[in-house]
Amino acid sequence: GPGFDCAGVALDLWNELELTEGDGVSVEGEGAGELPEDDSNLAVRAYALVADPAGRRFRFVNRIPLESGLGSSAAAIALGLRAAAPEASAEELLGLALTLEPHADNLAAALAGGVTLTWDGRIARIADTLPLAPVALVPPGRVETAAARASLPAEIPHTDAAFTLSRAALLGAGAASGSADLLTAALDDRVHEPYRESSLVRELRARLPTGACGATLSGSGPAVMVWADDPAACAAELEQRYHEHRV
Repeated sequence: GPGFDCAGVALDLWNELELTEGDGVSVEGEGAGELPEDDSNLAVRAYALVADPAGRRFRFVNRIPLESGLGSSAAAIALGLRAAAPEASAEELLGLALTLEPHADNLAAALAGGVTLTWDGRIARIADTLPLAPVALVPPGRVETAAARASLPAEIPHTDAAFTLSRAALLGAGAASGSADLLTAALDDRVHEPYRESSLVRELRARLPTGACGATLSGSGPAVMVWADDPAACAAELEQRYHEHRV
């Protein structure tokens, strides 16, 4: 939503790395047979920024869908860095992570957890949880982040900027205070969502599922985050309405 390139939320959706003595890289789950199984693997490259991967065997079990707007690359980088430097601070690792990916908002949430804001290489974890639960609706297609970003205009009208600034302020206030009303009021944007065409966002906003308060594009999409005060009811209706999507 209005937290474009600044705000992030860590989801309860985890990739795993088992690091042992030996050699080789294996990938199971999301990206199996597609992601590289050698030193060019993104998580191994992140590990190599801090420690020598030689003599280590990397076994990845991935659960975050690729190119879905759910931060799979940020999670991979965070995983590799944290494995190499378990005692380092999130901000220390963020500086290294940005050499591999420029999206600090995703990286901050993956490294620090909770609800994060990031600016100028700094991270503020402003809340552990949100007053609304995120329910991800993931279509079967993919969106390449670079292509989605290329669709954004270089300039936007002042009215759209002012609109989104007000929602961004509500977003920070709602997250920090735990106010569901403020957070619900924040779930709109005119900086990036209008240019990343998503019929799914429009459909959901026009007819919110039971228990839902709003919907936002997740990252570059195509995943949509539905924000709910009754996530079980929301998820059940989404599963009924969207049989080909993952909830």
